[in-house]
Amino acid sequence: MKESYLYKKLKDNLVQCQTCNHFCTIAPEKKGICQIRQNIDGQLFVSNYAKTPSIAIDPIEKKPLNNFLPNTKTLSFNAVGCNFKCLHCQNYWSSQADYFYNHDFKENNITPKQIVQAALDNNCPSISYTYTEPTIFLEYALDTMKLAKKENLKNIWVSNGYMSDQTLKLIAPYLDAINVDLKSFSEKFYQEICQAKLQPVLDNLVKIKKLGIHLEITTLIIPTKNNSQKELRQIAEFISKKLGNDTPWHITGFYPTYKLKNLPPTSTQSILIAEKIGKQSGLKCIYT
Repeated sequence: MKESYLYKKLKDNLVQCQTCNHFCTIAPEKKGICQIRQNIDGQLFVSNYAKTPSIAIDPIEKKPLNNFLPNTKTLSFNAVGCNFKCLHCQNYWSSQADYFYNHDFKENNITPKQIVQAALDNNCPSISYTYTEPTIFLEYALDTMKLAKKENLKNIWVSNGYMSDQTLKLIAPYLDAINVDLKSFSEKFYQEICQAKLQPVLDNLVKIKKLGIHLEITTLIIPTKNNSQKELRQIAEFISKKLGNDTPWHITGFYPTYKLKNLPPTSTQSILIAEKIGKQSGLKCIYT
């Protein structure tokens, strides 16, 4: 257990987590939405520090990042937990803490120093904080990022973009690149599919761009949920107008998994329609 870096103490031993845009108010002995941050006697602690269920060497294009250190390998790792409850999560076994611990999966005890050394030993020029939402392992990630920066390694986040301003301020000096899922342009989608809100994501995308951090966007197209031409055009035009038409947009295909097994996989035609809409909206870098 490690004390959370970002929280506020309230009356009656309540605490408010300030790590992400849920800003959970947590009663004593209770946990936040992520199920990782727990109020213990009026202090907020995280349970996933220096514990990873997954560590691997990936091509950077898998993040996906196509315009940052192309054709290189990146050391990828994560910790258990997420602030979203996406019904289509591909990594639900480790993003959903209750599922992970109820199914007796295993975590590896690896310190930030060991993560950095593993990247150096394997000639990886970057470390990716990925697979689950890095905001939820902020303490683990930030301590690793600081050590990585000293070794001239690049730091990459793969994120849902729901971090708080406080978290963004902490990581910005050490963050070199980020891929953010812009899952939809619909508040209804974010509420029903992710149990979150759209606007904080849009706001953070603009802030990240202004900070000069390399930014790429991914949209997973889900049949009947976010694949209307109107919505795809809204996404493409937001990227073009608010983030710049040179911002890469990755258009990816859904496959039935977790709690959305009743939908068909994304058709090639849907991907190509989205690509066409992106080009019509002025985007210069589209990856399908």
